[in-house]
Amino acid sequence: MESNKTLKEYQELCKNTAKKFDIPDKEILTWGLGIAGEAGDIASCIKKTIIHDNDQKIGIRENIGDTLWYAAMICNFFGWDMQEVLNENIEKLKKRYPNGFTIKDARRNGTMIKWNKE
Repeated sequence: MESNKTLKEYQELCKNTAKKFDIPDKEILTWGLGIAGEAGDIASCIKKTIIHDNDQKIGIRENIGDTLWYAAMICNFFGWDMQEVLNENIEKLKKRYPNGFTIKDARRNGTMIKWNKE
């Protein structure tokens, strides 16, 4: 197995394994719909594992990898560094759950991100 890569190296590798698009809208639609499809595959594998007693853990693992590939491609599309995105998420979660998860904190109490500037 190949040695561990940084997220930056992973993002670059993803670019080299992705289809090239001439139309930006078609590209981001591909990555956005792809990540949704892979997330659905994860859910399906979990259902089969738990409800149907059909062990799909290998499928779950593979689809998590595919989901991360699409996440990397979305970051590439927008010119985002995946490590920065993850760091921002960690900081948000630390603010939301300063002492670990609680139901009270899960209600977000003013920590919800405003998606637009209005």
